[in-house]
Amino acid sequence: MKNQLVTLSLFLTTLSAFGQVDQTILSKDSLSLSPDYQMQPASNQLFGNDLEIEKWLKENNVPTLGLGIIENGKLQQINVFGEITKGNAAPYNTIFNVASLTKPITALVALKLVSLGKWNLDEPIYNYWTDPDVANDPRSKKITTRLILSHQTGFPNWRWMSEDQKLHFLFDPGTKHEYSGEGLEYLRKALEKKFKKSLQQLADELIFQPLKMTDTRYVWDQNVDVSRLAIGYDQNGNAYETVKSKIPNGADDLLTTIEDYATFLISVMNSDGLTKELFNEMISNQVASTRGKHFGLGFEIYDLGNGNYALSHGGSDKGVQTIVFFFPQTKDGILIFTNSDTGTSVYESLLKHYLGENGQKIVDIETK
Repeated sequence: MKNQLVTLSLFLTTLSAFGQVDQTILSKDSLSLSPDYQMQPASNQLFGNDLEIEKWLKENNVPTLGLGIIENGKLQQINVFGEITKGNAAPYNTIFNVASLTKPITALVALKLVSLGKWNLDEPIYNYWTDPDVANDPRSKKITTRLILSHQTGFPNWRWMSEDQKLHFLFDPGTKHEYSGEGLEYLRKALEKKFKKSLQQLADELIFQPLKMTDTRYVWDQNVDVSRLAIGYDQNGNAYETVKSKIPNGADDLLTTIEDYATFLISVMNSDGLTKELFNEMISNQVASTRGKHFGLGFEIYDLGNGNYALSHGGSDKGVQTIVFFFPQTKDGILIFTNSDTGTSVYESLLKHYLGENGQKIVDIETK
């Protein structure tokens, strides 16, 4: 089982490494998705220099880097750099395990069901599911979808982190923020119980099939193209065993591509399948998290000043470092996927280059 920590809390612990990285990365294998897309002039020696990029990635033990750029609500560029296997260049449609970037998908499954009138954001979850570990604790009756999606359940990240490896409340639900993968798994089980369908089936119906996200799935099956799968590596370049989930995990181990996940984010920015009221709830501060940030429903919110904000989520597992930022007001965004424990070393320079002033503000928030 993996240690998942929220988004840029990880980013914080590696900012010292960021400071040592002055290079912004582009990709060798890229797909231009918009005929009017124009890359900005390179500001340093790595841009346009495949050999230098390859050298830099190898020095930092980042085998594969995926980058997606969204502008004006369109996926303008996919860049995937590095190797998928020794001696074989990674294709633009490389499949990544994105760790906790699973959570926003699960969140949107629930929110779409709320918009359809089939699920209630504030109905106690115990009407459908109660975990046996907390069944005798009256606080279990306070858990709602709103509290789960804003990480206010009172649960730890994972029960196995507890001494007895059982699920416990750390505090009363709804009183403060504590990032929790257990919360999203709790929601999965409740949804599956009520609708008598797996989370995979619900996501297929509500998200994956409508958006034609053909390379995205919670579970490992015969349709996974292993020739395009980015295997995870540690900081020394040793491969981890590939996770092959047989049942969905509402918090972790989603398989997807830059193109598929960018399509999902664009759909979120367009509030597809969400009522206006619920979209506004999603982007509203539900609870303070860290460093002046807040959690909405499914995403962390960065206040960039002057009424501007960014939504974000990240993922971190063994051999996985991923992060996304997007801006519903301008419908811009960035996706960064890597398959290495050292993948966070590329974040700062990419954010600054592609997001400009907003990227600098995000970095400042994380370092102040």
